[in-house]
Order: sequence, then structure tokens, then C-alpha cells
Amino acid sequence: METVKHVLIVGGGFGGINAAKSLGNAKGIKVTLIDRRNYHLFQPLLYQVAMADLAPADVCVPIREILAKYKNTEVILDEVLGVDFKEKHVVLKSKKINYDYLVLACGSSNQYFKNDHWAPYAPGLKSIENALQIRQKVLSAFERASSSSSPEERRKHLTFVVIGGGPTGVELAGALGEITRYSLAREFSSIDPTSSRIILIEGGKRILSSYPEDLSKKAGRALEELGVQIWTNCLVSDIEQDSVRVGHEHLATSNCIWAAGVGPATINKKIDTDKDRRGTLLVKDNCSLSNFPEVYVIGDQASFKAHTGATLPAIAPVAIQQGKYVGKSIKSRLKGEELAPFKYFDKGQMATIGRNKAILKIGNIKISGFVAWVTWTLVHINFLVGFRNRCSVLFRWVYAYYTRRRSSRIIYTETTPLSEGIKEIEASLKRA
Repeated sequence: METVKHVLIVGGGFGGINAAKSLGNAKGIKVTLIDRRNYHLFQPLLYQVAMADLAPADVCVPIREILAKYKNTEVILDEVLGVDFKEKHVVLKSKKINYDYLVLACGSSNQYFKNDHWAPYAPGLKSIENALQIRQKVLSAFERASSSSSPEERRKHLTFVVIGGGPTGVELAGALGEITRYSLAREFSSIDPTSSRIILIEGGKRILSSYPEDLSKKAGRALEELGVQIWTNCLVSDIEQDSVRVGHEHLATSNCIWAAGVGPATINKKIDTDKDRRGTLLVKDNCSLSNFPEVYVIGDQASFKAHTGATLPAIAPVAIQQGKYVGKSIKSRLKGEELAPFKYFDKGQMATIGRNKAILKIGNIKISGFVAWVTWTLVHINFLVGFRNRCSVLFRWVYAYYTRRRSSRIIYTETTPLSEGIKEIEASLKRA
């Protein structure tokens, strides 16, 4: 009788989903994927949920729907509390599950650099809850400014601070510029949304430091055309409910968004193995742990050094390729074979700044402007999971392109809290 090996995957992000698909319907393998959410989140477009371009369901697909055709695969909705590598089991809220092979793909968390008390005042962008919180903060700011009789209060509500000049920060700042200059420009009689102050703060000498300098400058000019002020070589020293302190400068604002960095998944703190200075788990060249070769760690949760010596970035393409690789590696090991070390194929970088504005680098090719924006649009539509999501996002983008309006400007109030909004989203996904 053939022995069936149990592969346990923790995390339904890009890495976990692609590992599960790679192992789908493989002979002699049972796959179990665990996630505390019932949906896979397309995180590259999460900022558009935060900026009211897209609805939450546009960037989410039920995990069961994605993996339904794989008969050897089970999906469990639960939260992993810990891992015992020696006993080969994971501890869930409801039970323990044993494994033969374990794939950890738990993603990342917001990194506040030992200032976690800033989190309530400067939400990051890692989840649907974060996106809805930011959307509520931004849209409510205009309503509060409109009803305020104090010029100082109005200025505070119409000042927006985005901390972090990487792709997420740039995309958020660009979207804020479009909201204030176009989407809301004619909808308020008592305030002028175009007078809003948007500040993008970057600790380094330039924004988008991972891109060539000329593309970084073009992105900066595009942001400035949207009214965004770019402060480089600036470090935030404190964040409170109604203010941000940058060096000795005090900014009165109730609208701060954190995009300054990502940290490892919180479960990493409970895992006793080698880590880098950020807390991500060190892995070998085949994505496994040195002391536990049956345990793979991929995506943002892992610290993987490429052949160049550089650590791979925490981006979706890395997780996707590692997920596919790990699936093939496990199948090869069950045949008594070993795959060659994992090698990341860099397909390029791209970031969008706003309507008709984006930058793109593929190898030695550098593109900016409309062509880069069209390419960005097509790539993201192509990578969205599910036909329904592609159609919905494409329709919303076409609508926004010609009208400059955002179709998802819903504010969750105290009578409709965020938790209830999330429940509605999850219920609709279960019905899908």
C-alpha cells in the first residue's frame, strides 16, 4: 500500500497558494492549507481599496474556490499559534496537526521600528482591515473639514502625511493627489479639496531607492504635478493622534499613513531557529531550514540570499516563484531526487503614480509615462485570480479613467463598524 505524505502549508498568500497548486493532485501527497482568513488577498492592489478605487471583494478570492479542483487538498480556516519542529506538528486554536513536510508562508507585518505605539495613529497597509481603516480616515477627514468652522482644524484635517517613499508610499501619495485634485474637487461647497496638503516623507536621499535614479526623479515630478510635497532625508521622531513630528518640525494632522517598512510575520517570534536582524527566518538555497530539511519557509517570512549575496526583496514575484519551486522540490524528494537550488528570475519592477503615470524597469529597459501605466494595468489584471475579479477591476478602472471618480467611497461609521464590514465581505466570499 502506497504511503501518503502529508504536506502542511501555513498561509494562503502568493507563496502558499502557489505551493498548494504545484502539489495539487500529486500522487502520494495529501495537502492541507491553513489560513485565518477564508480568502486569498491580491496585496499589490490593496492600496486601491484604501483609496476607494476598488471594493474589498475585487482583490479577494475564496481559497477554497482557487483550490477546488485539487482533490488531494484540504483547506482549514484556523489560526496557527505555534510550531513544534521536533514533534512535527503545528498548534492551532482548535487542535494540533501533524505533518511530514511543512511550508511556512505567513507573509509579513507592519514594521514600526520599536515604536508600535504609533500603529493606532498611523495604520500600515497589510490587510483588508488596514485598507478600510485608511479609507475611513481619509474620506472622513474631508467631511470633518467641511463641518469645521476653525481654519486651524480645517488645515489639520486637510493635511495628509504618508511615511515611506517605497512603491506603496508612492502609490498611496499619488492616489491621494488624484482624490484631492479630481475625485472630490467639485463635491464640497464649504471647502476646497484641491487645497489639501499631501506630504510624502522618506528617510533616504530619494524616493523609490530600488529603482534607477532617473526613474525615481520622473516619479517625483509626477507626484509634484499632483500636489504632493516630497521630503527626503527626513526621519519621523514621533506620531500622536493629531500630529506628526519630523525632526524639529511639528505637523498638525489627523491623517497619517505608514508605508515605511515591513517586518516578519508575528509567528516568527515563537519559532526557535536562526533569524536575521529583522527577525525573518534564515533558509538554505532550497528554501528549507538548515536544522529541519522537511520545513520550508518562503515569501516575506524568509530571509533568502541570492547568488549575488543580496537578500531577496519582500515582493509578490519572489513568493510566487518560491511557492512553485517548493512544490516541485517536495515532489522530487519523494522520488529520491533533489532539485537544483532556487534561483529568482527578476521580471522587473513597476510602480504607478496615478492616471497615465507609471515607471517600469525590465532588465536594461526603462519606461515611464503612459506606456508604463498601460503595462502596469495589463500585468495586474493578468495576475488577478478569478475571472470575476478581472472583469470587476477592469470595469472600475475604465469607469475611473473616464470619470476620475472613485466608485467605492464608503465610510464605515460607528453604527457600521469595520468588523461588521469584514463580516459582510467574508459572507459574500463564501457565497461566491
